[in-house]
Amino acid sequence: MTWKRLHRCWKIDTSFRQIYEMNPAYLSNILRLSPGQSAHVYHHLHSISPLATYRAYEALGIQILTRFDDEYPERLLHIYDPPWILYAKGSVELLQRQRSLAVVGTRTPTDYGKKALHYLLPPLIKKKVLIVSGLARGIDTLAHHITLRSQGRTIAVLGSGFDYIYPRENTNLAMNIASHHLLLSEFPPSVPPQKWHFPMRNRLISGLSDITFIAEAGERSGSLITAYQALDQGKEVRALPGTIFSSMSKGTNHLIAEGADPVKSPHDLWHDHWTDK
Repeated sequence: MTWKRLHRCWKIDTSFRQIYEMNPAYLSNILRLSPGQSAHVYHHLHSISPLATYRAYEALGIQILTRFDDEYPERLLHIYDPPWILYAKGSVELLQRQRSLAVVGTRTPTDYGKKALHYLLPPLIKKKVLIVSGLARGIDTLAHHITLRSQGRTIAVLGSGFDYIYPRENTNLAMNIASHHLLLSEFPPSVPPQKWHFPMRNRLISGLSDITFIAEAGERSGSLITAYQALDQGKEVRALPGTIFSSMSKGTNHLIAEGADPVKSPHDLWHDHWTDK
């Protein structure tokens, strides 16, 4: 069941009730499935109770947000291919925060990159800027930790379900964020991480943010995907300039050469439309 197939179901019936009354042959026709696939979908629909699933998630503290719910973040409705469903643990009201900054970068930051984050982020956090990142090793993890130490608020967007925190060494960090901030994923809890999940995850990180800040990135860093997705979404991209002798600055220096604003002080990360109160 791809999102396109879900969309076909929705066009037929916005309540998604009729799909439970369709026989395998009809499912095969409207969803363009093989007979074997439609039989599998039919069996799934009639062997698993949506209400039981919902209650099981609720018992685990997992909230389900769909594109039809008021709590669904308005920002994501305006990106390409917004997820139909979000799974959330924690404070979903953070999805409505007015000031949000995505912070992403290399999994192997240099001492320069670490010192830069410690210098740049706390002043913004004190001004109640929400920090959005992806719980990955390196820059992402550091951005979350700095936010927690600065008593700010953060959202961690996963490339897996909640049962598979990746990387594993961030399990305690994820639990802390889920308890006091917000852990978010478009993947059901039982879905393990796959390589192709992370570019999908990156579009949510940039989509939830006003500005995407690339702290350090190699020439082929996945963080550059986040930067280009932010540009496709009409968002601002800013980057940390670095020495020409550092491989971890090749990606950010390239972004700056392409037009991204260089970040030299906390003020350079302040959005022109945020009120300075």
